[in-house]
Amino acid sequence: MSSDVENDRIFKALAASTRRSILDLLKDDPQTTGELCTRFPALDRCTVMQHLKVLEEADLIIVRREGRERWNHLNPLPIKHIHDRWIGPYAAYATEVLDRLKTDLE
Repeated sequence: MSSDVENDRIFKALAASTRRSILDLLKDDPQTTGELCTRFPALDRCTVMQHLKVLEEADLIIVRREGRERWNHLNPLPIKHIHDRWIGPYAAYATEVLDRLKTDLE
């Protein structure tokens, strides 16, 4: 799969606030699907599972089955790759511009 297709999947997965909230919940510890469902009482289990499927297809979570439980683990590598390609260089440029502005104003 090409890098552009992978990036599109990641950005589309991150576009939904519910999916970003799920990733926030997984940041510190993996959680079972049942635990995640209880964190979103306004959504039914099927909807939460659909969000998890999108995250898994974007490789943002890794799913492990242990008996009857489905454990969801955050996979931070795709987000790091996005940061390295897009955010890091733009942030460095913005910092440089602000530093020059500060120097000029002083």
